[in-house]
Amino acid sequence: MDHQHRPLSGRVALVTGGSGDLGRTICQALAAAGADVAVHYRSRRSIADEVAAACRAEGVRAVCVTGDIADLDQMRAAHAEVAAAVGAPDIVVANAVSQIRWLSVLDQPLEDYLDQFRSCVLHAAVLAKVAIPAMKTKGGGRFIGINTECVIECRAGSSAYAAGKGGMDRLLRCLAREVGPANITVNQIAPGWMISERNRKAGGGIDDDGVPAAELAGYVSGVPLGHRGSDRDIADAVVYLASPAARFITGAMLPVCGGRAMTSI
Repeated sequence: MDHQHRPLSGRVALVTGGSGDLGRTICQALAAAGADVAVHYRSRRSIADEVAAACRAEGVRAVCVTGDIADLDQMRAAHAEVAAAVGAPDIVVANAVSQIRWLSVLDQPLEDYLDQFRSCVLHAAVLAKVAIPAMKTKGGGRFIGINTECVIECRAGSSAYAAGKGGMDRLLRCLAREVGPANITVNQIAPGWMISERNRKAGGGIDDDGVPAAELAGYVSGVPLGHRGSDRDIADAVVYLASPAARFITGAMLPVCGGRAMTSI
C-alpha cells in the first residue's frame, strides 16, 4: 500500500484504554494507517491481546502494556516497555476514562469529582510527562486527547464528567503552546454518543447500557445530521490528526458528533 494510504508508516502510537470500545477501533485504524501500536489496558488483558492481534494483521507491530493512567511511575514503566519493544511513541492518544453514574450536582458524590479529575486531568498530565520528552528527541509528535461533546454542552447531570474533561481541555491547550516549538501538536476530539461494537451486538431499541429507545430518539433529534455516529468516525479523526495532513493544526477541539455540539471561535 502506498504512502497516501499508509500515512503513519514508521510511526509508533500508544493508545490508553486501547482495550475499550472506542480504544480498540482507534488502535486498529492507526495500524491500518501503518503505525506500530501499543495497546494500553488496565485489567482486560485478553481483549487487549485480541486488539493487538488485529493490529498485527495489518502488517504492523503491536504490543500490550498496562498501568494506572494517573500513576506517573506505572506509566513511565509502560512507556519504557513500549520503547524497548517497538520504539518510543511519537503518537499518543489519551483515550482511557473511568465510568461514573450521571447525577445532579446536589446528588453527585464528591468522590466522583475527584475520580474524574484523576481520570481526565491527571491522566493527560502524566501522559505528557511520560511521552513528550521522547517526542522532542525524535523531532516531533502528536498528542491527541479524546474529550467529549458534553464539555461543550454542559448537560444537566454531567457535571463531574464535564468538569473532568473541561480540566483536560485547558491542560492540553496550555500544553499545545508549550510544545509547539518542538514540532509537537496537541489536539482533542469531542465525540458524541457514538455507536460502538457493544451497541451493535446489543441491537434492538434498547442501548446496551439500558437506555430506552425514546431517550435515544431524543438525542438523535438534536443531531443535525440525523443519526448517531460510530467509533469508526472517531478513529478516522484520530488518524487524520496524527497524519502529516494535520501538521499545522494544534490546540484544536474537533467535535465529531454530527453537529449536535458546535464550538465557537
